[in-house]
Amino acid sequence: MAAGRDGLEALVARIGRCRVCRDEPSGRPLPHEPRPVLQVGTVAPALLLCGQAPGTRAHASGKPFSDPSGQRLRAWLGVSEAEFYDAGRIAIVPMGFCFPGTDPRGGDRPPRPECARTWHGALLDAIGEPGLTVTLGAPALRHHLARRGSADLMAGTLDATLAAWRTLLAEARILALPHPSWRNTHWLKRNPWFDAELLPVLRAEVDRLLRAPGGPRT
Repeated sequence: MAAGRDGLEALVARIGRCRVCRDEPSGRPLPHEPRPVLQVGTVAPALLLCGQAPGTRAHASGKPFSDPSGQRLRAWLGVSEAEFYDAGRIAIVPMGFCFPGTDPRGGDRPPRPECARTWHGALLDAIGEPGLTVTLGAPALRHHLARRGSADLMAGTLDATLAAWRTLLAEARILALPHPSWRNTHWLKRNPWFDAELLPVLRAEVDRLLRAPGGPRT
């Protein structure tokens, strides 16, 4: 059950002040001032999005997916920018709330482990059960399968698990996607089933949850 407005707002305010990854880190501290970026409302969301961590643009803006990967993700979902940023219907809870910094090859470092360990249990309990969970990348998928007691659905490699998307949807109400980063463009070309088979189902689910008469938060 979702927490009351005051309780959830207080929890989100505490997350906004969190400095664990800088002051009490697991390993190397965050190399810059933390700026947690997430989006939650005060009722159970129709859709929960869980990716990796904010990138440089989201870190600068304080707004999740305010970059080209966000444009691709909104196209995958079939939603407008206004719908995407409606916290009453779509919650965005990444595995790491702060931009983790860049690695030597120029990509982003993995999500900080402190976030999920410190905050995810309380936050996900507080916002309540979504109509559908959409995960982006392996860390988010593993986390949400474990939370549902369905870790056995992680079929070895991420590619194999993504290909078993029908099972994930039927048994865990999860649709697992690759991260919408440009770095995954070649993966998308090698896996045409993603556009042809999965995306129509994803868009139909999103349309039903967000827009169907009598459905949640229409």
